Amino acid sequence: MSQLLEEILSRDNMMLAYKKVKANKGASGIDGIGTDEIDEYLRENWTTIKDKIRRRKYKPHPVRRVEIPKPN
Repeated sequence: MSQLLEEILSRDNMMLAYKKVKANKGASGIDGIGTDEIDEYLRENWTTIKDKIRRRKYKPHPVRRVEIPKPN
């Protein structure tokens, strides 16, 4: 497996990403899992998700499109 992929999937990198999303008050995705629920979800499912990513079998759900109104 590539070194870059291993760095991306590292615990330190995932914790950094989680903290940034949490601090940014990220919106829930199409699956409806909010930032307050993602911690438990990842604790239960991270090993499986990481294994699927490594085997190139992971199929993420589509993200929910959010329109940001901007003044002209």
